[in-house]
Amino acid sequence: MEVRTDVNMKPYREALALPGLRSLLLVAVLARIPLTATGVTLTFYVVEDLGRGYGAAGLVGAAITVGAAIGGPLLGRLVDRRGLRPVLVLTAVAEAVFWSTAPLLSYPLLLPAAFLAGSLALPIFSVIRQSVAALVPAHQRRPAYALDSMSVELSFMVGPALATVSVAMISARTTLYLVGAGIVAAGVILWLLDPPVRAAGEGTGPQPRIARRQWLTSRIVAVFAVSAAATLVLGGTDVAVIAALRENGDMGWTGVVLAVWAVASLVGGFAYGAVRRPFSPVVLMGALALCTVPVGLGGSHWWLLCLALIPAGALCAPTIAATSDAVSRLAPAGVRGEAMGMHGSAVTVGIAVGAPLAGAVIDRTAPLWGFVVPGAVGLAIALAVLPTELRRRRVEPPTAASEAPEFAATH
Repeated sequence: MEVRTDVNMKPYREALALPGLRSLLLVAVLARIPLTATGVTLTFYVVEDLGRGYGAAGLVGAAITVGAAIGGPLLGRLVDRRGLRPVLVLTAVAEAVFWSTAPLLSYPLLLPAAFLAGSLALPIFSVIRQSVAALVPAHQRRPAYALDSMSVELSFMVGPALATVSVAMISARTTLYLVGAGIVAAGVILWLLDPPVRAAGEGTGPQPRIARRQWLTSRIVAVFAVSAAATLVLGGTDVAVIAALRENGDMGWTGVVLAVWAVASLVGGFAYGAVRRPFSPVVLMGALALCTVPVGLGGSHWWLLCLALIPAGALCAPTIAATSDAVSRLAPAGVRGEAMGMHGSAVTVGIAVGAPLAGAVIDRTAPLWGFVVPGAVGLAIALAVLPTELRRRRVEPPTAASEAPEFAATH
């Protein structure tokens, strides 16, 4: 039977009609804006106010990243055991302490403080994805997660830009306070909204403990690997774009090029949620990596780079949405918070590895290789994961609706 792949609005209308999803997605966009501004703000502060170099600023960002990668699963586990509101109180207080004191700290004290802040960072990304799984039935999650991925793109388009304007018009030190206030406000709003972390039929309160070996299977580990590989490619591309524009004397067009990349991701995310046919996150990530490899051949003009980025950009949001959907289906409800925390850690680690990897390659070669190497690494991971998953699907076909059919290649 022929499978239709036409785009339509029905999946989005049905998903948005579900109680609570509209308000959750709106809060997600607003709450993520200050979080997306943290990297730019801390970089400006370390360089301009503390008089350190970009390498020192990068260490502060790395400290937060490592802390977040470690703390994400632990906070998710705490959500599973104690509920959402206690975790929101804990992390909002930690955020308030860090951002109110960070402008007063010397650089040697800022580094460990950044690590602690990262480990107790407000878990907005993982909580929103966990709540989507609680609010939306499994068969409707693909458009819901597509909307979530598009909201992430919108936040990243707004947050860093606002931070840059604030630093230019006021100061980096004051912007630190503003960003911190925004993050704490996001925690308060989430506390008031109190979105569910389990569906109505999945029980409430503490659940019987599920051993990790029962749910942390090779399939869900493969999803984490795909998630990390995807953001590794994206982090590398971000650095390579700036390097390519700088080499060509087109730095003034950086905002335009990155905006085109983001818009392509939004369009791709919309199409992914609207088509009738599901796609494997492995295949999507492999296609993302494959389309990234030749981007550096786009030519010496900024507009050619824009065109070259469109195919890869269109696969960004779909890939992240597909991995979120797969985790929500593979993880039992009682450990979904921990699983989403691990997914968030995988995403964070991928970005943390991709940017310096591309930077090191570019320093030794040319901007072109800043696209090629991360893309090749992502493609290698996709090829390593795909045969295992295909073999598993042949011998162990899914027997429950809760399993992730999207994770297997669809033919």
